[in-house]
Amino acid sequence: MQDVGPGVREIRIRTGEQFRIMYVAQFSEAVYVLHAFEKKSQQTARHDIDLAKVRYRTLVAQRKRIHK
Repeated sequence: MQDVGPGVREIRIRTGEQFRIMYVAQFSEAVYVLHAFEKKSQQTARHDIDLAKVRYRTLVAQRKRIHK
């Protein structure tokens, strides 16, 4: 998921329906779930990618403030 940010990965869950979880696990203190959603079409919707991207940027900014 390089569209979202470096180190962001996706878990795909198929149970008759399809679900996606976008997360980042490159930080030593935690695994951060950026977005989880039911996928209803072949391609991931732009708003789902954009939401995860905003959350990733917010996470990185918060970590920079804390680790100064």
